[in-house]
Amino acid sequence: MKQVLNILILFIMSSTAFSQSWVDTSLYPFENKFLRLEAGNMHYVDEGKGDLILFIHGTPTWSFLYRDFIMDLSKDHRCIAIDHLGFGLSEKPDSVSGTPEWHAQNLSEFIKKLDLQDITLVVHDFGGPIGLAAGIENSERIKRVVLFNSWLWATNEGKQAQKIDKALNSGLGKFLYLNMNFSTKVLLKKGFANKKNLSKEVHEQYIKPFPDKGSRIPLLNLGKALVGSSDWYQGQWEKLDPLAEKEWLILWGTKDEFITMENLRKWQERLPNHKTKEFECGHFVQEEKTEESINAIDTFIKK
Repeated sequence: MKQVLNILILFIMSSTAFSQSWVDTSLYPFENKFLRLEAGNMHYVDEGKGDLILFIHGTPTWSFLYRDFIMDLSKDHRCIAIDHLGFGLSEKPDSVSGTPEWHAQNLSEFIKKLDLQDITLVVHDFGGPIGLAAGIENSERIKRVVLFNSWLWATNEGKQAQKIDKALNSGLGKFLYLNMNFSTKVLLKKGFANKKNLSKEVHEQYIKPFPDKGSRIPLLNLGKALVGSSDWYQGQWEKLDPLAEKEWLILWGTKDEFITMENLRKWQERLPNHKTKEFECGHFVQEEKTEESINAIDTFIKK
């Protein structure tokens, strides 16, 4: 009976996803899959065969961020890209913490339930601490790591992080996030060094998963966790050794105004076996330097 109920739930979720008129299937032409986790139904795509690449997004994005990577790399590799609960086409459960710690637990459960092995783990933004924490817990399943602009250490003493934290915990910050969809409409665009690299059609695919106040709570929760989860980030940094010893490819946008070159140097000092490629672009390297990043990952895996 339980198995029949789960199948029915997945069918309903799949039907709901396909009825989402805002999803541009010319840009995102993938079969929608769902996995029932303890906290809710997680949407993901699973395309191609070969070496496994697991793509982890941050905020305010979803698996759409990696659409071109999946279309290209799935010719030779198996590409899995998730949507964190509360993002993209995944379920948006009510009354959850929505912290990076919580998302990392969900990702770890996802990895174990699908029994994923020999993973090339690709992380970005908040997907860095989320994905790397899940990777630390499942280090025997991780083969190599690809890192876009991200962090994994205490943030509570950073002046810019403190400024953002103060704003998000104010009445005005909460109003902008929940009522104006500020994260996707304004902050995402600010992450581009060249605004022309964000077309109206692509921007819409980042805005529309969050149509109302309730759907934007996950954005606010993660934003508050920039400093709110500072101790947890540092704890993961101190436990990184099982992953730090693996091969890493760092793909870094040098014009990122928040996750700056100082962060890059901290990663380089920590990782004994890394290769770095720097790109003159902003925070969203995947959108501004798409082809170059795809080629770098493909070469990294095939070498």
